[in-house]
Amino acid sequence: MRLLHTSDWHLGRSLHGVDLLGHQAAYLDHLVELVDAERVDAVLVAGDVYDRAIPPVEAVTLLSETLARLADRTTVVLTSGNHDSATRLGFGAALMRERVRVRTRVADLATPVELPDDVLVYGLPYLDPDFARAELGGPDGPTARSHEAVVAAALDLVRADAAARRTGVGGAPGRQVHPVVVAHAFVVGGAASESERDIRVGGVDQVPAGVFAGVEYVALGHLHSPQQVSGPDGTVLRYSGSPLAYSFGERAVPKSTVLVELGGASPRTTLVPAPVPRRLSQVRGTLDELLGAAGEPYLDDWLAVTVTDVARPPDLYRRVRERFAHALVVQHEPQGAPTSTRAAAVHEASDPLVVAADFVAHVTGARPDAAETAVLTRAYEDVLAAGASA
Repeated sequence: MRLLHTSDWHLGRSLHGVDLLGHQAAYLDHLVELVDAERVDAVLVAGDVYDRAIPPVEAVTLLSETLARLADRTTVVLTSGNHDSATRLGFGAALMRERVRVRTRVADLATPVELPDDVLVYGLPYLDPDFARAELGGPDGPTARSHEAVVAAALDLVRADAAARRTGVGGAPGRQVHPVVVAHAFVVGGAASESERDIRVGGVDQVPAGVFAGVEYVALGHLHSPQQVSGPDGTVLRYSGSPLAYSFGERAVPKSTVLVELGGASPRTTLVPAPVPRRLSQVRGTLDELLGAAGEPYLDDWLAVTVTDVARPPDLYRRVRERFAHALVVQHEPQGAPTSTRAAAVHEASDPLVVAADFVAHVTGARPDAAETAVLTRAYEDVLAAGASA
């Protein structure tokens, strides 16, 4: 049994204002070719298919065309992530062809997609505790308001279904099933990048790897760097990472798709390099240095340029852009200037709650206390929830 694990396509995303849809389409062409070359039995897409709840029309068209091409070749199991609107992504799931299985509802997470060789693929959508805890609760009420609680409750349902099939309910007695889970979560031990959206709820965003015990392979989405996470014995947990770099902090991260082979003592994984449409680089120096030989290797790169002249050069932005056609960030940081006089930069990687706390300290002269921090946290989570339900 051969599976392809991918995630975090973020269709419709831009990079510092540059439309990435053409480069995302190139990756999806590569994915289709990979299915043919490796004779893959199923493609697992672990969430964040779109970059926002209401994606642009071009992104929807690209997804539709890609799923049609994949379905002509293999089975696709696709789940929603925290960037997706589960309702919009899941629209028409019941009407789709048999080989495209979209899992966006809590009610369907313990109903596996059955593949040959008794492989059972359970697709878990991103489980926002504020929306999933009631549905995943038991006779004592909703689960606790945390990612750990809702994901643990979901895995209890998955294990119960797999156990029932092993003992003959829904299958032949003594059936040796191989459970695989597709999930979108921040698992303890994973290393974050700059470009993932915060999924903190109740001040907690991580899920212990132990909740996935009893599963052979866990195809994870959310973190953009490909990596394996240490888990319980007998369980392989891996992030495929995003197919493109979505921040300069990911410029040195190799992008890939995971080829998974089941059937041995444990799953075997191979990272298949993804195409690189344009390299991301950072370059630093005086303007004369950058306009000269020092800038030569970076002419075709997406570039973050830092100019270090003591005095800001005239026409800085225009001169840099004439030299580097793909410069996305241009900034002036005088060499030797005291850092204490500069305001802290706020960018995609900044923790929103840290930024808010810094602002409170700037305005009031004191860091927010515990009660004020709780108010800021709740306000931030309400904004996240409103965006997810848009």
